[in-house]
Amino acid sequence: MPQIAQLPEIYASQIFWVLVFFGITFFVIGRGMVPKVMSTVALRDQQIADDLAAAQGARDAADQQEEAWRERENENRAKAQGLIGEAKAKAAAASEKKLAAAQKRLDTKLDKAEAAIEEARVAAMTEVEGVAAEATQDIVARLAGAKVDKRTARSAVKKALAHG
Repeated sequence: MPQIAQLPEIYASQIFWVLVFFGITFFVIGRGMVPKVMSTVALRDQQIADDLAAAQGARDAADQQEEAWRERENENRAKAQGLIGEAKAKAAAASEKKLAAAQKRLDTKLDKAEAAIEEARVAAMTEVEGVAAEATQDIVARLAGAKVDKRTARSAVKKALAHG
């Protein structure tokens, strides 16, 4: 069989070309492209690590700023509460002063009104005593037919009003 006799020649040629093809493939891909891909992957990994480190640094800085902001905010709130307390105290003091002044004015008016009422009461009592004294004089004159002077009638009316 002639086909079998050609096998060593064909295999040697095929083995030669397979070795040439794989050699070229090894040098082109293995020595040319793979290092570039690996360096690109390494660079990408390094960039990702750097980005993560920068993000963590930014996060830490943001946390510190937020904490500082919270402290300032709490201080500002405390100051505001103090100012509000002071304002309330001032307003209460001012209100107390106004109320005291108003109470003083009312007390003055009340004293004046009481004095006026007392004067009116005294005047009314004097008038009542005068009318009662005149009525007493008229009654004594009509009933007893005697004349009583004003002074005696007034003193009798005063005694009667003091006991009554």
